[in-house]
Amino acid sequence: MSMRTDGLAPASREFWELALPVDRSPELSEREHGALDILVQLFGQPHGQRSKNVYSDLLRLLLPLEAALDDIKAAPAPRNSAIRVMTQELIMRRRAYWAWSQDEWKDVLGSTEGTFHKRNGCHGNCRQYVMAIAYRLGGFDRLEDVGTFNQYRMALKVFGRKEVDAAGEQVRDEMRSVGFRSKVPRGVKQALYSALLYQRSGRLEDITVKTLRRVASSDVRSMRTGAATLSRVLERLGMIEQGFCLRQGERRRPAGERKAIENVPDEWLGWCDRWRTTATAAPSSVTSNYYGILKCGRWLGDQHPDILSPAQWDRALALEYASSVMKMRIGDWSTPFGPVGARTGKPLKPAAVASHLRCVRAFFNDLQEWEWIAPRFSPAQTLVPSRAIRAKIGPAPRVIADDIWAKLIWAALNLTENDLRDRSKREGWADQPLRYPLAMVRAVAILWLFGGLRRDEIHRMRVGAIRWSPAPDSESGFPTCLLDVPVNKTSRAFTKPVDSIVGTTIKGWEAERLPHPQSIDNKTGERVDWLFVYKGRRMAPAYINRALIPILCAKGGVPETDARGRITSHRARATIATQLFNAKEPLSLFELQAWLGHTSPHATQYYAAITPTKLARSFDRAGYFERNVRTIEVLIDQAARRTSGDGPAEPWQYYDLGHGYCTYDFFDQCAHRMACAKCSFYEPKESARMQALEAQGNLKRMLQEIPLTETEREAVEDGGRLMATLAASLERVPTPDGRLRQRIEARNQGKP
Repeated sequence: MSMRTDGLAPASREFWELALPVDRSPELSEREHGALDILVQLFGQPHGQRSKNVYSDLLRLLLPLEAALDDIKAAPAPRNSAIRVMTQELIMRRRAYWAWSQDEWKDVLGSTEGTFHKRNGCHGNCRQYVMAIAYRLGGFDRLEDVGTFNQYRMALKVFGRKEVDAAGEQVRDEMRSVGFRSKVPRGVKQALYSALLYQRSGRLEDITVKTLRRVASSDVRSMRTGAATLSRVLERLGMIEQGFCLRQGERRRPAGERKAIENVPDEWLGWCDRWRTTATAAPSSVTSNYYGILKCGRWLGDQHPDILSPAQWDRALALEYASSVMKMRIGDWSTPFGPVGARTGKPLKPAAVASHLRCVRAFFNDLQEWEWIAPRFSPAQTLVPSRAIRAKIGPAPRVIADDIWAKLIWAALNLTENDLRDRSKREGWADQPLRYPLAMVRAVAILWLFGGLRRDEIHRMRVGAIRWSPAPDSESGFPTCLLDVPVNKTSRAFTKPVDSIVGTTIKGWEAERLPHPQSIDNKTGERVDWLFVYKGRRMAPAYINRALIPILCAKGGVPETDARGRITSHRARATIATQLFNAKEPLSLFELQAWLGHTSPHATQYYAAITPTKLARSFDRAGYFERNVRTIEVLIDQAARRTSGDGPAEPWQYYDLGHGYCTYDFFDQCAHRMACAKCSFYEPKESARMQALEAQGNLKRMLQEIPLTETEREAVEDGGRLMATLAASLERVPTPDGRLRQRIEARNQGKP
């Protein structure tokens, strides 16, 4: 019969081509069945010997086994054990081993080393040789199903030492070039040899991303992280297009995702999944909206089990859901891993209500625009919070207090290597290498404290982002430090000025940073040099929140939580914006908008808050009290006040008008007080009577605050024109002695 190689992996075909030609039919002949029956009897005897006739009858089955073991250079003991195990399996299965299925080979090898030994009654490393036979002759590749084994030894048996060690040395050299000083991590080596076995090739350049993903699906954590690291190594070597990071995938796939779809009607879930795979928004936005519409599905299954499809929704149902969300409490129709504890049962915050409705509104907007459902209602008019709820949502910057902020800055400026080590985890941790170099951590900390950037902008910062203006600043005499901010969620790439310490610190890290191959920026599709990369791996996206801020808080002696909640990376943006807005020479709202990279000043208002101190200074400068009240000097003749009795009343109180005095007791009620008509209560300062009064020693001086009318206030502020207008308006208003201004002026001019 002819030999068949179809269905075999490359390594198996290569071996069969090198081995002696044999008949590879799966069914056994009568002579082979008879020979196996004889072996059954021989195995039952203590010292049974195999005859030459039995060997010749089984030559078609034994010859490939011996050739494979010869190629592996197996020692006599494991060689004999492996042939005995294979013979026992042939007796039991009565089919040629190259026709055994993957499940049959898995049954032969067992799930563990102990299971294999117990099944076959053998010892030592016999299992490795049987596994090599299964791999080379049976095309077995479900290595993840046979438990723990030595991948390196297995690779040596399959591909040879020269080829396997060459691949390992290539990986080791590349990792050392990007900063690894110690040996290659064990997980990376395991992933490498597993990838070679899965790929059925000893050549590093033959490994594909699909194979690495298969290795990364292992239950062993070190194998998963090792596969991700190996993918980035191959990317830097130019052998694959792009590596992967398991943490980024897990960040967008919250734990317990299967629980999130519990109690969601199947048809509604199908619509949700279809929308999720079609939506083109940012992955984080799609994920957020996805869980929002799943919550809507749980409400639908509870309140309207007969409605299963978005096509069945109408205006009345949309309004009912909006009303229900506005009355919703924490924990209602939420996922099983949602909020628990003391917060459960409390009303949702206004922003949370608006967020829930926004998710469902975006869902129905897309379905209607994509013409998946007929537009039976307007989501923009129905799935919106009430005016009362919208009024409660407004700018509320979570600014860090000045004293805490100053301590964080001090901590960043004085960071040491000891601050980056955590001795509380295990003894000897201080002797371990740092996760990131001190220069890199300092650059990240200074950029966070002085740059006013989002976390993603810091994470995606590129080499060469710092520039210096060619001409020195006229006030400081030094060049201005300019920072190139990459494309972000609200604007294109732009440049803004920052403190010179940012440029100095980043330049220090760039001088220490080892060269790394360029990687693809998912936002722009460009190949760029990441600034914060170490040992071939970018800084973790959550490093600032989970590691850097706790380090700075511990160094500065401040808690990680203040009156406004936990200190996070985004709160620095609000703190810096508020300080710039309240400085002695503050940035205007539009200047601050450009510095933060906002497209609208409305967004900037959510970051900049006027401090009470600045508000108090501005209020004092506005002179609100002085603007509405005028202070008048009053002379009080105490002697005249004491002697006044039954005789004619003598003036004892004199209001200083500048050019004279008014003796009217109710001066503050006189309409002519600001434009005196010089009635009988008026006493000029140059009169002899007033000079005698001034010479007395029993005078008391005091100040009286007189409220001003709007017209009087304008006259004081704007001068002569308005004073003339005020006097004209008083022509028909009588003075305290009953006369009009015209009559007084005529009398003073000698007219009758």
